[in-house]
Amino acid sequence: MDIESLQKSGRRRGSCLDVFLVMSIIFLFVAVTAVAAGGVMVVMELRSKLDSTHPSPEFQTAKLTGDTPDPAYKMENFAYLEAFSSDLKTSTMHWASVPYGDGTSVGSNYLFDENQHSLTPKRKGTYFMYIELSLTCTFDCTGGLLNVRVANDQGDKLTCEVELPAHSRHVSRKCWTVSQLDGDQKLVTQMTVPKEGLQNWKLDLHASGFGMFHVA
Repeated sequence: MDIESLQKSGRRRGSCLDVFLVMSIIFLFVAVTAVAAGGVMVVMELRSKLDSTHPSPEFQTAKLTGDTPDPAYKMENFAYLEAFSSDLKTSTMHWASVPYGDGTSVGSNYLFDENQHSLTPKRKGTYFMYIELSLTCTFDCTGGLLNVRVANDQGDKLTCEVELPAHSRHVSRKCWTVSQLDGDQKLVTQMTVPKEGLQNWKLDLHASGFGMFHVA
């Protein structure tokens, strides 16, 4: 038996394994970086679309003078809802659409039910969804965990948890996801608070909302 030959063969296998591990780590790093960069780009794009739901002074002027609104304001694939109630309690969250031009911030590819506070995408496809929550302590607040879930008949689609420290003044959090949705299925948002409640915490209405955008 050639001992030296076996040792050289073992060293070659060890070297190949080292190369494989290094390449795997490099590939994983590149993949994670690409996903993170893509997520940032989507968030920035969605934020610009969200900002445009609030009519600019130029748009208001055009409306007063009777000019036709710019087609860029027609956001068929976008929907945004603001929080309607500042109370924190275990229940279905109440949403309200934002006045926008001659209509609302809910595009024509969505159906918003004001009574059931549900949002229904009419088209099947991939959607970017996000929730932003802003909370303020009014006086000597207790701490606890606030849980907000967006779900349809197929289950939870987006979950956002906010840890509210005792005696803190203000807390904000944004959560987002990309999800495949079937058309004509209602999305309902459920809020859950601890049994003892979240005393003296209030949801900031104009700074808290739920938005979604049809990606593909």
